[in-house]
Amino acid sequence: MWVRITVAALLIMPIVALVAVPTYSNPSPHLWGFPFFYWYSLLWMLLETAMVSTAYVLVTRARRKGGSR
Repeated sequence: MWVRITVAALLIMPIVALVAVPTYSNPSPHLWGFPFFYWYSLLWMLLETAMVSTAYVLVTRARRKGGSR
């Protein structure tokens, strides 16, 4: 059961973070000349890749053990 909750949280967090546009639609602060909007989005792309990979590993392990169907 905890695997499903963890996987759901890992998959929902990036969606919520990127749907809330007013929280990151600012031109400042800049990072290496990029406005906040761009580097925030790029950062979430990297984080989302890690989260989806982690969710995949958790689901695969749970299926092998037969704990989550």
